Amino acid sequence: MAVMRGKKKPEKKTKFKFKSTDRFLVPDGRFGDLVIAKFVNCLMERGKKSTAERIVYGAIDLLGKRVKDEEGLKVFHAALNNVKPEVEVRSRRVGGTTYQVPMAINPKRQQSLAIRQILLASRARKGKPMAERLADELAAAYRKEGAAIQWRENTHKMAEANKLFAHFAWR
Repeated sequence: MAVMRGKKKPEKKTKFKFKSTDRFLVPDGRFGDLVIAKFVNCLMERGKKSTAERIVYGAIDLLGKRVKDEEGLKVFHAALNNVKPEVEVRSRRVGGTTYQVPMAINPKRQQSLAIRQILLASRARKGKPMAERLADELAAAYRKEGAAIQWRENTHKMAEANKLFAHFAWR
């Protein structure tokens, strides 16, 4: 057996490159809310967190002004809950045929999908600063309108149309 003298043992390499973000997620500085922190992280591009925070906080301030009798934070959470899908379709291959099988979504994935769709819809809008586009999309989602709500409805319609194949969900 070889003895290593004067050298440190090499550090054990982990299998995964990234750590779980839920365990290390810190609440945002302004509201102390984990959902806002997750939203900021999803909005962030190229590591510019302060820019993403400025956009999100600006959008929440605009929401408070646009929706009367409600705080911006409450409107934000209500809009996010309105966009969360309850079911989705997943492809399952059974006997050489691929079926679109409706399946229930766990709450963590619901939140991730809702955040992603709100951000995609607000990025698709053009002609205004991002904070205003985000506020417009969140206000539309709060009123159960807009592109993110349309995506949710389409997802539910797909699941409803394919409920005949729900018995394949066991796989």
